[in-house]
Amino acid sequence: MFDAIAREAIYITALGRTLRRMRHVRPDSPVTIVDIVDGFARDNPCAPAILFEERTLSYAQLVQDANRYAHWAHAQGIGRGETVALLMENRPEYIAAWLGLLKAGAVAALINTNLRGGPLAHSIAIADVKHVIVGAELAEAFAEIRPLLQSQPMVWTQGGGNLDAALASASPDAPDPSWRAGVTCNDRALYIFTSGTTGLPKAAQITHLRMLFMMYGFAGGLNSGPADRMYNVLPLYHSAGGICAVGVALTAGGALVLRRKFSVHEFWNDCYRYKPHFFQYIGELCRYLLNAPPALHEREHGLRAIIGNGLRPEIWPAFQERFAIPKIIEFYGATEGNVSMLNYDGKLGAVGRVPWYMRRLVTNRIVRFDIAHEMPVRGADGFCIECQPGEAGEAIGQITAEPGKTFDGYTKQADTEKKVLRDVFAAGDAWFRTGDLMRRDEHDYFYFVDRIGDTFRWKGENVATSEVSEALGVIPGIKEANVYGVAVPGQDGRAGMAALVTGFSFDVTTLAASLAGNLPSYAQPVFLRLQPEIDITGTFKQKKTDLVAEGFDPTTVRDPLYVLEDGRYVPLDAERYTDILAGKAKL
Repeated sequence: MFDAIAREAIYITALGRTLRRMRHVRPDSPVTIVDIVDGFARDNPCAPAILFEERTLSYAQLVQDANRYAHWAHAQGIGRGETVALLMENRPEYIAAWLGLLKAGAVAALINTNLRGGPLAHSIAIADVKHVIVGAELAEAFAEIRPLLQSQPMVWTQGGGNLDAALASASPDAPDPSWRAGVTCNDRALYIFTSGTTGLPKAAQITHLRMLFMMYGFAGGLNSGPADRMYNVLPLYHSAGGICAVGVALTAGGALVLRRKFSVHEFWNDCYRYKPHFFQYIGELCRYLLNAPPALHEREHGLRAIIGNGLRPEIWPAFQERFAIPKIIEFYGATEGNVSMLNYDGKLGAVGRVPWYMRRLVTNRIVRFDIAHEMPVRGADGFCIECQPGEAGEAIGQITAEPGKTFDGYTKQADTEKKVLRDVFAAGDAWFRTGDLMRRDEHDYFYFVDRIGDTFRWKGENVATSEVSEALGVIPGIKEANVYGVAVPGQDGRAGMAALVTGFSFDVTTLAASLAGNLPSYAQPVFLRLQPEIDITGTFKQKKTDLVAEGFDPTTVRDPLYVLEDGRYVPLDAERYTDILAGKAKL
């Protein structure tokens, strides 16, 4: 009884303070993040807004820098609704740039700094921009793709380029309010691009309303205030680092401690030096820190809580205990989607909770899913079937005109339509497809199971890559595991394969026996690939597409390969590979 009362008290308290922060956020409101930051600069101009390396930018300085960008944009004829691409690594100018563009009524397209070649050119093209702001460190990457662009935007280089001179001569005074006259929270503020792990990136449309919902959601969950600092090592081009983490500071009058890139060696030194109260994580970031040798200051920090997503249950307790983290708030949410939730009370492994009394307001549901056809299951009446507690299915969110339930989609209508599921529980309704499998327990906590496409069938059974990764993650000597399914000629479904990064204590000869106690036989990886490191995206997501395509052919894969044979892993040589192709090997 006490646990139930405490659970509800934590949820209601956190939700209440979040809603209080959002009380003025309406679709038709002209008040955006621009006005909120301006207000802090007016009321407390000397308060630190951004700490970066040896620099400290006050709110007054941040707003003045943003004003210069606004005046520059207006001088170039950039006005309401027009888009400017921003290709720059983390630094204070990045935030000042998009704030300034919003002050001019424009839209900022936040380009992934890790893209090169065709994907980079594609992202610039679908944003349909006439101007691109490029950090000097990425000027060469942009120059390489210019011949691939059908229309040639004007390039403005920051950091020793033409934009520096233009900004130096621009006014730091507040821009004319008429430049964004008519702009409301319903207007588009940003384009944020999908990671491109399953194809070319898509440009998700982020309105001022969605932006504030994300910012206030995180600020409310952490209960951040003007004296608090948020440490951010995540890229500013993505929603986690560029909206959520930034919003924890800038919607509360607090400070953002910004780093150009994540460094496992400097992470705890920064926490000791800058004394942040929060940091935002991605699951793999936590794994890197946990795998690192002990650091001098890893427990000497003033952290009250951390917030993020993807912290796997198998390392959660060890991470929290080793680094003395008082509170972990795991969350779930897609940049462009309407399914979001926070695990306010730190329930191990949960990504959030939707209590029974919130189901009318928060329309997150889980529906039965057909793994083989990668589509939700429909009953005899033609409608989808909601999962029972403990049953895995696809998480979806109802699309309505209500704030927080809209789906603004992508620049291409065809991409938008692929994410919409229609006639789900009633004729004519529409729901956003997350593409994620989840399950819900009897206390209404939601747990991530796997990405659709990552779960595969083998020996007539469904295999969740996340479950296999968890089992591998606790094996001594395994630092990282990337699990995926590969096609085997003559076999139905896909066989499990794991790319592993291992340490000196790893023993491949005992791995199969160790896994047998934690995984059913059909879920144990059939193939292993030992790699020096796992290839990841700029937001620390594991890349699988190339691994799946390369498969387990020892004549083309240079990494050591192993196959499960008679209850143990043995080297996969050319002879064994030939036997597998011929159907002679028993898998």
